[in-house]
Formats: sequence, structure tokens, C-alpha cells
Amino acid sequence: MSAEYRRQSRRGPLFQTGLGMLAVAMFWASPALAFDPVYPFADPLLVAPEVLETGITLPGDGAPVPCPVQKDFSVPLALGEAVDLALCNNPQIKASWANIKIQAGAVGEARAAYLPTLTGSLGRTNDQIRYSDSRFTSSNIDRTTGQVSMTWRLLDFGGRAANHEASENLLTAALASHNATLQKSLTEVIQAYCDALTAHARFTAKEEGEEIAGNTLSSAKSRETKGTIARTDTLQATTALAKASLEKNRARGEYEKALSLLGYILGVPGNPSISLQADLDERAGENGALGVWLEEARKKHPALLAAQSQLEAAQQRVTATRSAGLPSLGLSANYYKNTRPGEAVTSADATETTVGLMVTLPLFDGFSSTYKVRGAQAQVEQKEAALADTEHQIAMEVIKAWADATSSLQNLDASASLLEAAKNSLAVSQRRYGKGAADIVELLNAQAALSDARQERIRCLAEWRSARLRLLASSGQMGMSATGR
Repeated sequence: MSAEYRRQSRRGPLFQTGLGMLAVAMFWASPALAFDPVYPFADPLLVAPEVLETGITLPGDGAPVPCPVQKDFSVPLALGEAVDLALCNNPQIKASWANIKIQAGAVGEARAAYLPTLTGSLGRTNDQIRYSDSRFTSSNIDRTTGQVSMTWRLLDFGGRAANHEASENLLTAALASHNATLQKSLTEVIQAYCDALTAHARFTAKEEGEEIAGNTLSSAKSRETKGTIARTDTLQATTALAKASLEKNRARGEYEKALSLLGYILGVPGNPSISLQADLDERAGENGALGVWLEEARKKHPALLAAQSQLEAAQQRVTATRSAGLPSLGLSANYYKNTRPGEAVTSADATETTVGLMVTLPLFDGFSSTYKVRGAQAQVEQKEAALADTEHQIAMEVIKAWADATSSLQNLDASASLLEAAKNSLAVSQRRYGKGAADIVELLNAQAALSDARQERIRCLAEWRSARLRLLASSGQMGMSATGR
């Protein structure tokens, strides 16, 4: 007759031991600890790039971006301060910085694949057996059990090496992408600051135009009172003043809108009132040959470096994927005390040690590995096309920016000559009008010509500055040094 038996757990010392182990586990896993006792080492495999400690230094700069930045907006905002604020507050920069840390962690995982893994467990077990047949003796066993296991992959067909190289390339791509994000943000804030300066210069020019129109109206009224001119001249001067006031008000609106956009890009809370420190930079400089800019972009543009690294990572993924379907050799070692996992505890204290070599032979997986390899090869083709497209886009941007910079540089001297001639023409017309040798139409035409000349000068300066910045950014050479530091 077969014996019927049952096993049961009792509360008591065993239950208390379990509660104690649970409490220790919860303590070690608590996020409120000042340090992580399970993972106390921040970077044991030394995978974190140095820039995570030192910060990124842009081309032409001697130091990384200083963060955080405090700014008193009761003082006019300088371009360098605007750059620091924007780069420290930009969420895209923070996201790309976090991506560097993520990829550094992936490198650590790839390096960890070369090391053995150890697992262990410790427990206290109470095993009671009671038989319904009195011929069999019941038992009650208390045992402390433990297991320690070690596994170590000794040999594969290049899978770990390929994964490691791929993770290194992706980390390089993350660094380059962060650099590209910095340069893009730097371009945006400098452009917004320059646009605000241009709007301010336009507003100032319209104010001066209004002042000239007001002086002309005063002169016309004085001459009308003396009877030397007709009423129509005064009306024409009044119309010119009203038009100048309207243009000034529009210019003020554009300036305030440019300041609002600049404040948004800076990312500062509280919507502070911003005033600008500098004025339009009328210094020109040199442009250089197009071939030089294209070569610099090919060598240094971070977007190209990122695309190249991503291509190399995709190529390594093919090797890693192919290796997963090939044999591998591993070492295993185990130590058991009083039981094996899933087995009953022994009636007497016992220990067991096993050591073995394992050859894993993937025989058939339903052609899954075949399609994984084909997919990895297709990703290489995709990354090759992306690299070629990036090269094409960057070359087109460099060519356009260089052409615009060359054209605007040539227009600077012409706009300066035009402005000087318009000023002289107005001065002559004012003297002639004061002496009665010219009518109001000549004077108003001279005023309009001066206003157009100022507008052209401001436009040429803005076009030159914008094209120069785009040329630096499109060639991957934009740094905080572009602010004139």
C-alpha cells in the first residue's frame, strides 16, 4: 500500500527568519539610502567618458559651458550671457546629455559580458513529513540551505567583441550628437539675439526718421507763418511725420516680438524684461574659399561623425547577430548545501560541488537567426544611405551659406556708401530748404532716401551676420567664441 504524506510549513523560528530576510532585502533595495549598497561602484569598468566630468568644449572654445547661470535682468543682456543661459536651459541639450550616459551604460554592459556571473541564495527550511500509515516514521527536519553558482562564457565567435565595438561606436555617436545639439542651440540663440539687435537698430532708425520729419514740419510751419511757403507744404510735412510715426510704431512692435522670442529661447522663468547691451557689429572680416569650408565640414561636422559611428555600429551588429547562431563554450561551477534547487532538504548536513564545461550548439531555431542577420544587414544599408544623405545635406548647407556670406560681404561696402551719400544729400536739402532754394518735395525725397539707405544698411549687416553664423554652423565650427569672447 502506498504511503500518503503531506508537507507543511510552520510559523515560528522559520517564519521569523523569513521576515528578517525580507526586512534586510527591503532595506538594501530602499531608494532613500544615501548610497546604493548593492551597486556601490559608480563606474567599476571605467566606461564613462571624461566629458561627463569635465563637460563638452565646443570648437574654438577653451572651456565648457558653465552651468547653472544667474542673470540680473536689470542690467542689459550681453550676447555671451544669452548663450550661457540658453545652453544651460535647453531641454534638447539635457536629453542628449542623458543619452551619453545611457550609451555609456550600454558600453559597460558589453564589457561585463567578458566577466563571470555569480549568484547565491541562503535560506532556512523546515520540512515535516507525516504518514497516514503508522508503520512509517514521521520526520521533522530544520536545515539551513544555500547555493552558489558561477557561469562564465569562455569562447564565442566574436559576438561579445562585436557588441562591445558597436556600443563604443554608439557612445561616440551620442557624443557627436550632443555636440551637434549644442551647436544647433548656439546658432538659434545667437540668431535670435542678432535678430533682436537688428530689430532694435531698425526701431532706432525709425525714431531718427520721425525726429527728422518732426523738425521738417516745424520748419515748414515757421515758414508758412512768415508767408514764404504755401499751406500745401505744411500738409505734406505733416503727412510725412504721420508716416514716420507709423513706421516707428511698427518697428517697436517687431522689436518687442524679437525680444519675446529671445526670452523664450533663453528658457528663463518669470518672463523678465530684457534689454540688450550691444549694437549691430559693423566689422566685416574674411570669408575664405568654399573648398576649405567643405573640407572642414567633412572632417569635423558632428552630425557626420555621428552618422559614421552609427554606420560602424550597425556593421558590428551584423557580426554579433551572426555569432548568436554559432556554438559557444562556457564554464559553470555550483556549490549546494543541504539541497539542490527544487529538491527536498537532506536528512543530514551535506554539501555538493559541481564544475563543468558546456558547449552550446544551436541546431535549429526555425530560421529565426537567418532573418535576424538579414535584418541587421538591411540596417547597415539604411545607415549607409543616412550617412550619404547627411553628407549631401551638409554640403548643400555649406554651399548656400558660403554664397550668401560672400554676397552679403560684398554688399556691406555698397550699403555704407549709400548711407553716407543719403546723409549728405539730406544735409544739403535741409540747407537749401532753409534758404528757400528748395521746395518741400525735394526735402521729403531726401528724407525718404535716407530712411531707405538706413534700412538697406541694417539689412546688409543682418544678412552678413546671419550668413556668417550659418556658415560656421553648417561646417561644424560653431562655438561660444562666435559671440566675440
